[in-house]
Parts: sequence; C-alpha cells; structure tokens
Amino acid sequence: MSEIICVANQKGGVGKTTTAVNLAASLAAKNKKVLLIDLDPQSNATTSLGFRRNDYEFNMLHVMNGSKTLAEIILKSSVENLFLAPSNIGLVAIEKEFYITSKQNRELMLRDKIDIINNEFDYIIIDSPPALGPITINALSASDSVLIPIQCEFFALEGLAQLLSTVNLLKKSINPKLKIKGFLPTMYSSQNNLSKQVLDDLSHHFKDKLFHFGSKKECIVIPRNIKIAESPSFGKPIREYDYNCKGNTAYEDLASAIVG
Repeated sequence: MSEIICVANQKGGVGKTTTAVNLAASLAAKNKKVLLIDLDPQSNATTSLGFRRNDYEFNMLHVMNGSKTLAEIILKSSVENLFLAPSNIGLVAIEKEFYITSKQNRELMLRDKIDIINNEFDYIIIDSPPALGPITINALSASDSVLIPIQCEFFALEGLAQLLSTVNLLKKSINPKLKIKGFLPTMYSSQNNLSKQVLDDLSHHFKDKLFHFGSKKECIVIPRNIKIAESPSFGKPIREYDYNCKGNTAYEDLASAIVG
C-alpha cells in the first residue's frame, strides 16, 4: 500500500506546491516509486515538472467527474520513478458541483479513485489548493497524513487553527487514520529575526511535529533560496535544476526524515 501524504495549507504563498514537487522528486531519487497528484486548479505542480497544457489531454477533472480513471491520466515525468496526475483550471468546476449537489459520500470521491492504484506506488503526494474547500477535503479524506508548510513570516500561524480543526473533524468522522505528518518551516532566513521567532514559536507549540534529520537531530527548514524560486520556470524540481544548492539539501533531508 502507498503512503499517501497531502501537502496542505489554506494560506497561499507558503511553499505548498514547491514542497509537494520537491519532496516527491527527492523521494523518487531514493528509489521510491512516487505519484504526485496535482489537485490544485492552478496546476502549478504540473507546470513545475515541465508539462504544458498541450502535453496532455486528460487531467484530474476527468478523474473527479468519473470520465477517466486515475491510471488513464498518469504521466511519466522526466525524473526517474516520478509520475504525475496533472491538473487543469477546469477542476474549479468540481468545486462548484460540490456546492450544488447532494451526492452521497462526495468527500470520498478521490479516495475511491486512489484505492484502485494504491498498490502501484510507494508514496502518493497530493498537492491541494490554498483553501479549505471540497477539493482539499477530498485530499485529506484520501490521505494517511497531512504535511503543513508554514512560511517563516508575519502572520505565519494565522488560520492554522482552522486547518487543525478540519483535520480533527475528518479524523473523527470519515478518515480515522488521518494524522499530522509534520509542520515544515519554509522561506527561512537565518539572518532574519522574524524567521527565528516563527521557528521558536513552532518549536514551542509543535515541537514533536517538526521534522528532524541527521546525527544532531536539527530541525529541518526550507531556506529562502533563489534557486528554488527559479526552478519551476524551467520545469524542473530543484534537484534537477541545481543539485548543490541549500534548497535541494533541505528537501533531501526532508525525504530522508520521511523514509526513516
């Protein structure tokens, strides 16, 4: 069975898609067969792996509306062992449909689709939209755990209580196995006092839910790094764009912490 990890935060600009793409690529580099599901209508994860709209005909919209199976839309990326279920702006229509339909078990649509291919991958990483709408609820309902990126900036913890409340509600109702994989500080700058303060706050409130790796068991943070920001425009995860940069080292450490 795959380990299914949803990368989620209803705040935008926290490094959610960056984390989903680069964690997936780093896990693939460890000889793990990985499927990255782009469930964000903005389809930034799809673009980050070098795919453009003309490169594929079907996407997660067709999976969610039942016209295609997940296996029928999966693409092989340029990264060995890494596969992609692409997204498209049309996925917005699914959210609208959720609000006007009373379809039974609509929160479990994605889980049912994943169950069919669950044994084919070691890890399934889901990139969810920056909102706690029906698509994100589907992603969380289908997952074993949720990884929450938090930017080391002002208002970093804003809205986090709502996300944690949603996770607890889903755990009590339709997905009892759902747990918090961990919190990942992103856009960290060691020269910035605010970054240090946010990291201190996270360590105080969620000490046991931060990722650690290495003999010193230091907290894994994703640094503010220009190479990470540049790599999506080249359609490459950071390890393919600049293997030696600090950003790639951080995601390699994160993948190692997850694999164990």
